[in-house]
Amino acid sequence: MDTKKKKMSVPLRINLLFFFVFLLFSLLIVRLGVVQIVYGNNYKREIERTVDVTVSHPVPRGKMFDRTGKIIVNNTPKNAIIFINEGFDQDKMMTIAKRLAALIEMKDEKIPERDKKDYWIINNPKKTDKKITAKEWKLYKNKKLTDKQIYQLKLKRITDKEISELTKEDLEILAIYRKFNSGYAFTPQIVKNENVTDEEIARVNENLESLPGVDTITDWDRSYTFGDTLKSVLGKITTSEEGLPKEQLDYYLSRGYNRNDRVGKSYLEMQYEDVLLGQKQKVKNIIDKNGNLLKSEIITEGKPGNDLVLTIDMNLQMAVEKIIVEELLKAKSLPRTGLLDRAFVVLMDPNTGDVLTMAGKVLARDEKTGKRIIQDYALGNISSSYNVGSSVKGATVLTGYKTGAIHPWSTFYDSPLYIKDTPEKSSWRNFNAYLNDIRALRVSSNVYMFKTAIEIGKGIYIPNQPLILKNKEAFRTIRDSFSEFGLGVRTGIDLPKEQIGYKGPETTSGFLLDLVIGQYDTYTPMQLAQYVSTIANGGYRIKPHLVKEIRQPSTNGELGQLVTEIHPAILNRLDLKDGWLHQVKEGFRQVMQHSEGTAYRRFGDAPYSPAGKTGTAQAFYDGPQRKNYKLPPEVMNLSLVAYAPHNNPEIAMAVVVPWAYQGNSGHTANYEIGRRVLDTYFELKKQRLKQ
Repeated sequence: MDTKKKKMSVPLRINLLFFFVFLLFSLLIVRLGVVQIVYGNNYKREIERTVDVTVSHPVPRGKMFDRTGKIIVNNTPKNAIIFINEGFDQDKMMTIAKRLAALIEMKDEKIPERDKKDYWIINNPKKTDKKITAKEWKLYKNKKLTDKQIYQLKLKRITDKEISELTKEDLEILAIYRKFNSGYAFTPQIVKNENVTDEEIARVNENLESLPGVDTITDWDRSYTFGDTLKSVLGKITTSEEGLPKEQLDYYLSRGYNRNDRVGKSYLEMQYEDVLLGQKQKVKNIIDKNGNLLKSEIITEGKPGNDLVLTIDMNLQMAVEKIIVEELLKAKSLPRTGLLDRAFVVLMDPNTGDVLTMAGKVLARDEKTGKRIIQDYALGNISSSYNVGSSVKGATVLTGYKTGAIHPWSTFYDSPLYIKDTPEKSSWRNFNAYLNDIRALRVSSNVYMFKTAIEIGKGIYIPNQPLILKNKEAFRTIRDSFSEFGLGVRTGIDLPKEQIGYKGPETTSGFLLDLVIGQYDTYTPMQLAQYVSTIANGGYRIKPHLVKEIRQPSTNGELGQLVTEIHPAILNRLDLKDGWLHQVKEGFRQVMQHSEGTAYRRFGDAPYSPAGKTGTAQAFYDGPQRKNYKLPPEVMNLSLVAYAPHNNPEIAMAVVVPWAYQGNSGHTANYEIGRRVLDTYFELKKQRLKQ
């Protein structure tokens, strides 16, 4: 009996369980039906009324170090007050601006009259409305006048007297309001980041609840450890007021920049913008259709920009700049140097293209005091070009070899050339002797180079007759050959706006002779450095570069992990036969180490076995005082290219001193600068080896 009852109770329990499950599912289905049918549209509208807005917050830029790890460009923190427009209307922003103006002091700035009128209208609505006549209001009501037309009438009728009634406090409020209004919704806008005191920061922080959208942050400014040294090459960044450059606005906006972001606007800062920028912090703001902020979420944490390690040796750079200034001032005290005002030096590793020093200085006058000042012009090494004279004769001899015009040990008799309707063409002194290629370089014979050019041009020289060149491609042939050394073309340095120099437009025979002695086309000091490096390293034209490494952000002054190392880039190799380059290098060695060499007097006792070529060019002045002359005055440009040691070069140098003096003779600042610079390089190397 008990067994039978048990059998009957089991199905009953199962049925009760199924019934209970059925009820739960029924309730769930009813609930889903209510949600979908009754509240479905409400939930749909709730989803549709929210919008995701992603905002990028800037991070500090990467730093710059020299090759030994010294900080050159850093970020100095400073107080800043920002505003994020969380969908506020005009009246709300004006209210916030008035509250903020009571807490901080805004600097005086030029506020357009239109903005002052707009401010007057916002704060005097009743008075403004009275400026519209009843007839005009009727036309407006009948839609004969638009809102815009009514507003224009109001603006037109605000008087100068009414504008002049704006107080200092009004102008401060207006200055803040303009900052608020210049930004985009949910994009940080700098309100004030100059001279923000700790007291102002404290007052604002204490009142943040009544200042929606306002916040305080730590902003930064670029600081330069070595003052103006190399500053023209390091480049500049835009201010928060400038924001993105107008000419590149679309480019930067397409890459996720905000309009008020600070970016590199010149030279290294601009060239390596992608490296220095860093990774912005990305924040997702969820707002409703009315523009009200519902919540914010951090999508991506920010990361400071990567650092640049430059090839520059700042100890060497500063020492070279000091030498330039001292020698410039010394030469300036001599007669006939009224137009002398600048000098340049480039030091480069001829085997890697590392630019160790890129120095340039200009003597100028302070406009206010009239006193002499010295300005950095390192940039002039790539942005200005000059006739450099005989320094290019190494390229001339090698071009002669390549074209078959001359061969190693070829000789020419050095005596003046007399070409009809052309001034006498002669060397700097009349040798009246047969010179081979090596001695021609050693004594800097112009006539040897002239006769080489005549052979390249397949010309026939007859005294006092016109010089006719059968090879009409002679100019192009020589210039193409020179370009293989880096003369007359961009060197490829990692800086924007590099100049290539000036190519003379005339192609008559006389100018061809000027071309081969460096007195026709113009070249930059950086081109000279690349040219002499190509000879020094065995015929490889290597791209000069200022950035050695890219590293992750530094911490506590220590360099971060290596990201990218810049390796030497060979642009081309000279197509030369065995022995050709040896001839020129021997000629360069004798320039400085043979008693007949043009630079022997200054370099003959140098312990580091230098080689090089001197240059003096007759040129026409085209500097800042040109406006004072009807015709450009004739001047002498001085130059010097060198490398050392001659048998295993580790350093290459170019020195240019434009407009050095007027007349046939003067100082030798190129020699003085060059000798002191090379001495300094090897002395610094010795000191570091001891350390």
